[in-house]
Amino acid sequence: MPVITLLTDFGTSDYFVGAMKGVILSANPAAVIVDITHEVPPQDIRAAAFNLLATYKDFPSGTIHVAVVDPGVGSNRRPILVECAEQVFVGPDNGLFSWICQREGHFLARHLTNEKFFQHPKSGTFHGRDVFAPVAAALSRGVDAERFGPVIDDAIVLESLTPRANDDGTLAATIIHIDRFGNCITNLTTEHLTGDVNRRVRLIVNDQVITSIRKFFSAEAVDSESLFMIPGSAGFIEIAAQNSSAASILKVRRGQSITLQTGVEGAK
Repeated sequence: MPVITLLTDFGTSDYFVGAMKGVILSANPAAVIVDITHEVPPQDIRAAAFNLLATYKDFPSGTIHVAVVDPGVGSNRRPILVECAEQVFVGPDNGLFSWICQREGHFLARHLTNEKFFQHPKSGTFHGRDVFAPVAAALSRGVDAERFGPVIDDAIVLESLTPRANDDGTLAATIIHIDRFGNCITNLTTEHLTGDVNRRVRLIVNDQVITSIRKFFSAEAVDSESLFMIPGSAGFIEIAAQNSSAASILKVRRGQSITLQTGVEGAK
């Protein structure tokens, strides 16, 4: 039986998540439901997109992911289904799944138009319960994706996760997420941290320069820097501070622009 994951900004103090699970279990009592998180900040599409990007590879082939961070609910924004990475993603067409599609390269998106699979009457404010949950339940029972609606080629996409090369040889990068510990996840990867003993990298954030790179958080410092770069579990370089919040030290927010210099003579 395929796994159905839920990722929302609903929190757990209200009935919303429970209602979605009830709809799924009513249609398929054998469904295996896994909560990724329901603590995405309200209407924060990029935080939801990052959390899904960081977790989808941990689930088996055939998993159905329902992601509902939906500030456009009830409007003309489309409900969609995306087949990608041998998994299925169900939710609003607002870019939630675009970073996964960008990473994987190959995907197929469909507009959910077959209301036979929706719950009726359909609320104008709770498509998580009335559209996305019943579609996920139907998928888990083996209904073919093509029955839900036509293929589309213009699904909404978020900005690219690929850093941009500047004319001076530096890379223009971005902080794409800040976790609860204050670690700043960037869109840089280990492939961008090139250099040798005498030619290192420098990460510039709000005029502060970070050159230290560690393999784990409690590694003994070989320099006096309180801030350091570290390869994170989601596949991106993070900016961290041992036992402290890097975001607070740097006074940054998600979306902050940062600059990476590589091959710097004499950097330590």
